[in-house]
Amino acid sequence: MSGAVKRTKFHLILIKPTHYDDDGYPITWLRSHIPSNTLAALYGLGEDCRARNVLGPDVDIVIHPIDETNTRVRPDRLLAQVERSGGMGLICLVGVQTNQFPHAVDLARKFLKLGRLPVSIGGFHVSGCLSMLPVMPPEIQEAMDMGISIFAGEAEEGRFDLVLRDAMNGTMKPLYNYMDDLPGLEGAPTPHLPPSALARNEGGMSSFDLGRGCPFQCSFCTIINVQGRKSRFRTADDLEAIVRENYKQGITSFFITDDNMARNKHWEDFFDRLIELKENEGIQLSLIIQVDTQCHRIPNFINKARWAGVYRVFIGLENVNPDNLLAAKKRQNKITEYRKMLQAWHNSGASTWAGYILGFPGDTRESILRDMEIIKKELPLDILELFMLTPLPGSEDHQTLWKQGVWMDPDLNKYDVHHRCVHHPKMSDAEFEQVYREAWKSYYTPEHIETVARRHGAIPGRNPAEPAHFMTMFKIMFEAEGVHPLEGGAVRMKYRLDRRHGMPIEPIGVFHYKVARNFWHKLKIYTRLTLQGIAIGRKVKNDPKRLEYTDLALQPVVDEDMDKLSLFAETAGGGAAVNKRRGEDLARAKVAAQQNQRLAAAE
Repeated sequence: MSGAVKRTKFHLILIKPTHYDDDGYPITWLRSHIPSNTLAALYGLGEDCRARNVLGPDVDIVIHPIDETNTRVRPDRLLAQVERSGGMGLICLVGVQTNQFPHAVDLARKFLKLGRLPVSIGGFHVSGCLSMLPVMPPEIQEAMDMGISIFAGEAEEGRFDLVLRDAMNGTMKPLYNYMDDLPGLEGAPTPHLPPSALARNEGGMSSFDLGRGCPFQCSFCTIINVQGRKSRFRTADDLEAIVRENYKQGITSFFITDDNMARNKHWEDFFDRLIELKENEGIQLSLIIQVDTQCHRIPNFINKARWAGVYRVFIGLENVNPDNLLAAKKRQNKITEYRKMLQAWHNSGASTWAGYILGFPGDTRESILRDMEIIKKELPLDILELFMLTPLPGSEDHQTLWKQGVWMDPDLNKYDVHHRCVHHPKMSDAEFEQVYREAWKSYYTPEHIETVARRHGAIPGRNPAEPAHFMTMFKIMFEAEGVHPLEGGAVRMKYRLDRRHGMPIEPIGVFHYKVARNFWHKLKIYTRLTLQGIAIGRKVKNDPKRLEYTDLALQPVVDEDMDKLSLFAETAGGGAAVNKRRGEDLARAKVAAQQNQRLAAAE
């Protein structure tokens, strides 16, 4: 009589780390806003490895996906769980951005001190540095010297198989560098997460990508150097598999993380497949996508996006000054198209959220505050996400400053586009930091929140309380929590013993006194701003004349705008942009006239 074969368990612990706040505590929430695409992608790869028995037929791969933005990481408990079932596994700190790298190393340090499991770090910081710098940065070399394995590049096409086998065999390499060999995405394992891992994402939202890479050359961007200038895509069949896998778990809300969905050559196939699933099978999705400022010029793009389930779009507006855009090699952005583009999305019923960068060389305090007023008055935009221009490792900006030996803040934790990391050529450090705060306050005034709510309320079927809610949430995160709203969440969690390595652990009484004092301070701000936002939403919603509202931003775009609007008359380079646009229009008109003449002659 043969006995049952004893199976071995290999624990794959996937951790998407957060980063530290200004007091040295990890930024963790009871509920987080934005799901991690890297975590979903690697969980899918791990599931695929398990299904294919890459560690052998008698080894069970047990996967633990952890998003530290909503879950506290306890190295001692995780390692104890592994030890109870055989002690085999791998700790992967995934999707680590530059601002998260110090904390990722601190977590790795704890894991290495407490146990014998190998630890690996991958993500944009290590990939960006290895792609753009000729030498190994000291913080990455230090991590490798500690025994941390570094993974640069993407893990599809068998790379993850190799790492898991090396971990099991005790032969982890100091460096896995795949930056010169980016994999294809067609037929790649389905990105997804189990319901337990999504439970602390607001709305049960998950994420996936349909393409990687970008053809543009923006100097502040890391994507073009980490994911490549040549775009790679999934297929419509891949998309359907992703949707069905998640739909089985009750997940119907997604953030599609493509840097620019409008430049995905399969966008129409994707939207058509989603529309087909919606119309034929009742699989109705709620989608957030990212697009560029030229997307409205693509026939049917906005219409099909809305039909497929897109309700919110992130737009890389970046700036309203053409000179700033040109300096950053953001040549694809044309301010002469901003109003048409934003009105097209607004009229479609989608909510518009735009990224906007402060700190270009031509910026001054006066120009920044002037531009805030122009945007508020002339562009029908909902949420404005303000960022400090930051030389992120992996970008051309960072590479240029590094080569020139220009000072950049050595504390990588600050590279979150919410802290100043370089000196500005025209503003002092204090002035730049102050105008950054002033710009937030300038856009998110009660008066402008009401204006945006009224723009929504003027469209039948739209709920004006929705933009009032989100704008209030952004204002609360900035004023009460002191974090960038995109890093925000619901109910901040802070743990005394998790403080940054090298900073003193505060006494219990001191720590909890500070937490309590801070809680009451924040509660006052939360209460005041929440009541304010609710009142604005109700005021607009209950206005019997709300459908009659209009303002300059909602007025139809006409050629005369380019002679009258401050967007063109007062911004740096606005006049030149208008002249270029008119020259292009004239050239197109001449070509059309010549074609008409040839057709007439032929007849």
